[in-house]
Amino acid sequence: MTDIQSFTADDGARIAYRDQGAGLPVLALAGLTRTGRDFDYLAPHLAGVRLIRMDYRGRGASAFTGAASYTVPREAADALGLMDHLGIARAAVIGTSRGGIVGMYLASVAPDRLAGLCLNDIGPALAPGGLDRITAYLGRNPAAADHAELAAKMPSLNPGFEGVPASRWREEVERHYLQTPRGLRITYDPALREAFLAAFPPGRVPEAWPLFDACAGLPLCLIRGANSDLLSAETTAEMRRRRPDMIFAEVPGRGHIPFLDEVEAVAAIREWVGTVG
Repeated sequence: MTDIQSFTADDGARIAYRDQGAGLPVLALAGLTRTGRDFDYLAPHLAGVRLIRMDYRGRGASAFTGAASYTVPREAADALGLMDHLGIARAAVIGTSRGGIVGMYLASVAPDRLAGLCLNDIGPALAPGGLDRITAYLGRNPAAADHAELAAKMPSLNPGFEGVPASRWREEVERHYLQTPRGLRITYDPALREAFLAAFPPGRVPEAWPLFDACAGLPLCLIRGANSDLLSAETTAEMRRRRPDMIFAEVPGRGHIPFLDEVEAVAAIREWVGTVG
């Protein structure tokens, strides 16, 4: 995509973003290793929305600033900095995985800046199996010479996904891996692995229910992949118990994370946008 812009964060780092559409400001925050392109599939399904997509520092077109800066509080500060840069007082947030954690954190430290929060396959308690899977690949280049080879491997690498056409896996690898003469390369700073292990050390799974409870009063939406290995059915049930008004959709045939253009996800997000706007 060629519509990437940037602003300078308060510590001097260049933070990239995309700003498209008009209407309700929706700040889209991507998964741990990913970029604003996480929301390419959803964007065509949103009307009356100004979709703002940030690349976290250390990912995509943003500056690589080192492991110590790849934290939820720093990424939340960058999100607020982007809103300030664009002159946006309040925005609804769609957070995929890591982005949902950042969104819940924002609800706890800057509730006046949020108009609503949609969580894509993430909650305040993370399942160990999903964390182990992330740890296994994080910070490492894939063992594939080109996009075609990796796309062919994606079904086996993503066992929770069913009925995904080969064309979608090809789109995924082209969005999130760079083709080089030496094979495919990740589009983020490998030092993100160090930051992740510091936040989620092996054998310890921190919970953050106070962050979820800080969302009280905000219009909430939760999308869950029916086969998710990161957001358990038990955590989902507790989230729904605490927030019975929360819009909820479970996407069949999806693990972590749904693409967000599935019928169930689109319907829930549109309903949520209606409650926010």
